[in-house]
Amino acid sequence: MVAQAAENGSGDAPTHPPEYAGGSGDSRVFVLSKDGHPLMPCHPARARELLRKGRAVVVRQTPFAIRLKDRTRAQSTVDGLQLRIDPGSKGTGLALTDEKWETGADSRVVTVRRGVFSMELQHRGDQIHHSMGQRAGYRHRRRSANCRYRAPQSNNRVVAKGWLPPSLRHRVDTTFSQVNRLCRYAPITEIHLERTAFDTHSMSAGRRLHGAEPTQGPLAGSTARTYLHARWKSACAYCDATGVPLNIDHVRPRSQGGSNRITNLVLACLPCNKAKDNRSVESFLAHRPDRLAKILGQLKEPLRDAAAMNSTQARLMEALETLGRPVHAWPGRLTMANRLTTGLSKTHTLDALSVGHLDHESGDAIVRFPEQVLITKATGRGSYARTTPDRYGFPRLRRSRTKQHFGYVTGDLVRAIVPSGKWTGAWSGRISVRARGQHSLATPQGRLNVSHWNLRLLQRGDGYGYSTQREASPQAPLKNS
Repeated sequence: MVAQAAENGSGDAPTHPPEYAGGSGDSRVFVLSKDGHPLMPCHPARARELLRKGRAVVVRQTPFAIRLKDRTRAQSTVDGLQLRIDPGSKGTGLALTDEKWETGADSRVVTVRRGVFSMELQHRGDQIHHSMGQRAGYRHRRRSANCRYRAPQSNNRVVAKGWLPPSLRHRVDTTFSQVNRLCRYAPITEIHLERTAFDTHSMSAGRRLHGAEPTQGPLAGSTARTYLHARWKSACAYCDATGVPLNIDHVRPRSQGGSNRITNLVLACLPCNKAKDNRSVESFLAHRPDRLAKILGQLKEPLRDAAAMNSTQARLMEALETLGRPVHAWPGRLTMANRLTTGLSKTHTLDALSVGHLDHESGDAIVRFPEQVLITKATGRGSYARTTPDRYGFPRLRRSRTKQHFGYVTGDLVRAIVPSGKWTGAWSGRISVRARGQHSLATPQGRLNVSHWNLRLLQRGDGYGYSTQREASPQAPLKNS
């Protein structure tokens, strides 16, 4: 979220871009022409001057954009920008760059890349996955307890081509939404996307596979139960009990993010399986450190993020191609080579800045990156459910159908003027509305209650929360442009 304390004064909306730190490069302000077409971004100081002289008006607060009153696109010189994307499972980096061809000291033409704007988009796919699993658990419990009969659906429904689960579709939709928004505010002429296929089999083995090894996993020629009986010698992994019925247990419970990966499965007798329930293995075996170390030794990191990337990259490529701009795909090893050669740190935004071809031997270089990064976190637009369930999934209370109170909706970006009290001053941030008109405003120092009479709308909520942070310092100084 964007929330900052401002100096005391009038309740007018801010008419100037946020202050950016200098250094490697200030983030630019988006500029629209008189007829609404994107122009080349300008420096924050230039935007403040245009606003002060009345030649421009504020169009959007975050990301900050202005519209000129006295210039059309035909009267302006627009060279165009490149949008570079580093997709990720939990976060995606987006960077706007300006590439120029300059003549070096040896009369060679080199490519100089400058970062204009950086954004890190934080997905909420894990939250969606948890909510879907919780809903499935509610339904399963109601059926098993015979409290509300609902026949299970057969798993024979036809899946549409290109279908993705909601948690994965969210990653594609939010990335496309932000790219589409940037195309409205910046003169983007081409899109560069990092596209890498992850070999989950090699990642699971911890080495590169050769020959017929890619077709032979740990369960080749056997089943999970047979494999576990051979691995644990038909004994309980927790108490070494033999000659008793054994269940398959998840070391990391599914309710705590554990996967069905074979390394997360062990054999457990009925008493141990019931006693462990959905507790973490660390708490269950806290009194047996030797046995805990043995079980933890077989665990490996889940491959959920790599599988998500493999599933979404093709869909993201197809979505970006509908924007009418050329889309170029580049391998991840090229991004890593550019970043290491330039001496940049490992972040989503700096990876995005490094996407694409650079001939370092000929003198191509990245000479500037924005020091301020816009953090865009997907928060959603609320819930469609009209009831709040209890722990068993049954309706506990009914929610109000009215989401707007006194002209404001939860998630709106507002400016509050508090006339007296502990929070005296001007504050900007996202609000949570209440029916009585005493809304809750989030600030870096905490939440405060403010009357709707003291609020002024800056920007309608769009399902995202915004904040800023400084970019990581480079490992080596960049070349001067």
